[in-house]
Amino acid sequence: MTAPTFDGSFPHHWQAEVLPARPLILPTRHYVYPAQAEEVERGALEVLVRTNLRGAKPFLATCALGFRDAIVPTGLWSAPRPEDLCAVSGGYAYLIDTAAPERFTMIPYRPVLEIRSLPTEGLLLFIGHHAILAWGRDGLAWDSGKLSSEGIAISAVEAGTLHGLGWDMMTDKETPFALDLRTGLRVDRQK
Repeated sequence: MTAPTFDGSFPHHWQAEVLPARPLILPTRHYVYPAQAEEVERGALEVLVRTNLRGAKPFLATCALGFRDAIVPTGLWSAPRPEDLCAVSGGYAYLIDTAAPERFTMIPYRPVLEIRSLPTEGLLLFIGHHAILAWGRDGLAWDSGKLSSEGIAISAVEAGTLHGLGWDMMTDKETPFALDLRTGLRVDRQK
């Protein structure tokens, strides 16, 4: 696994530190994501989080590892809502409400292969093998649906449109696509 990434592109009301291992003495507030995971400790991402909320004590976020492979991301991203922290552990992505850490969302892609911050559009994008999910200030903004049989490459983001390529199994070719970033719907390319 590679060193964790940090992307603070969005304004955020927290500070976070990826710890090399779980502390011997746990903070009084400790949350495990997802709570029902078996053997969550093995390879988990351990993050000490401090918020800017008056009187809030730091908490430890233990995020279950998805895959132990350098191709999948691990790290921390700020999100469109300043209270949210996106922690990614081996391609498993968790959006944690730092003001109420018991509230979190696990992105359904297993694994997430890439995360893109688009602050101008107010979106955090999660790219999987077949589709793209967009997270906005109010939560899930859109899910593109299937764009590829296996693998997506984003080539450009311009004028509110995301351009990319997806491999089509039936034709064995890379097929271009364009998505409206407001809706996630496919749009025709203008020539």
